[in-house]
Amino acid sequence: MSKSTRTHIFVTGATGYIGGSVVSALLTRPDTFQITALIRSPEKVALFNSLGVTAVVGTNSDFDVLTSLASEADVVLSCANAGDLHAARAILLGLKKRHEQTRAVPILIHTSGTGVLIDDAAGNYATDKIYSDLDIPMIESLPKTQRHREVDLEIIAADKQGYVRTYIILPSTIYGIANTPLVSLGIQNPYSKQIPALIKASLDREQGGVVGKGLNQWPNVHIDDVATLYTSVFNAAVKGPDETGHGHEGYYFGENGEHRVGEISEILAKLLYEMKLGESPEPTVFTDEELQRYFRGPRTLGTNSRARAERAKMIGWNPVHAIDSLWASLKPEIEAIVKRQNA
Repeated sequence: MSKSTRTHIFVTGATGYIGGSVVSALLTRPDTFQITALIRSPEKVALFNSLGVTAVVGTNSDFDVLTSLASEADVVLSCANAGDLHAARAILLGLKKRHEQTRAVPILIHTSGTGVLIDDAAGNYATDKIYSDLDIPMIESLPKTQRHREVDLEIIAADKQGYVRTYIILPSTIYGIANTPLVSLGIQNPYSKQIPALIKASLDREQGGVVGKGLNQWPNVHIDDVATLYTSVFNAAVKGPDETGHGHEGYYFGENGEHRVGEISEILAKLLYEMKLGESPEPTVFTDEELQRYFRGPRTLGTNSRARAERAKMIGWNPVHAIDSLWASLKPEIEAIVKRQNA
């Protein structure tokens, strides 16, 4: 297959936890794609090139660069900051230019998150409100003020205008330390944010902590399954507009299980105690001051976010990591963080 006939993919966030894992999954099919990645660090360019990825130095703040690179792509995978409206508009402008120049309809696969579903539980109750990615009216009832929602709505509006087909992937609590070719080269962040934030706070206070009563619930998904979710949506999208939902029907939740957030706190407290890093095997409640210091308030780890990935699984996504994998991931996460802090 010649370079000119390969699908041209532009990726943002390629050095990140999600983006790097997605790029690694795409690289298993090197003859099919021409991949361009926007990266911050000039020293990583040669390493990306060694994998067959064209790296361009820039950031999500470089409006003109984003627009130009998007205008050259058949597919854009937006894996950087989910709430960056400025960057989303730059990418959409580029895709609109591509449509105007070629009359083809390019594809945007955008990263949002189930954080769009959160409430104000502060850890004190579990909600019975569960969202399905097939229940569009329920999703559309979300106010514009919800996290990520303003960007999601802008992307859906672009699909409605007809110059781009959009698909929104909404991962939940992602866990597991990424182990990819990009990680091996030192050019990808292998760590998640949500659970490591709880571990770092607990280490700092020398005691496992919990938000409120720890009754709130979240979905979860392993990083390797997140990567296959992106490739599953990608595969369906490139087959054509009728293959799966796009635009206002193009939501794909990333989840393969659900946990009570307080149970993670309980297991972490026990592990920290066994590792002589915590004073008690029982978590203690974070004070208001601690919540602000470590998490900028209770809405990070005290909320409910309940979702079912029904549309995602209808298109052939087959996640293989269940809840036991989440529990098994916690001790390696602690060990990795302690090792980095002691380095």
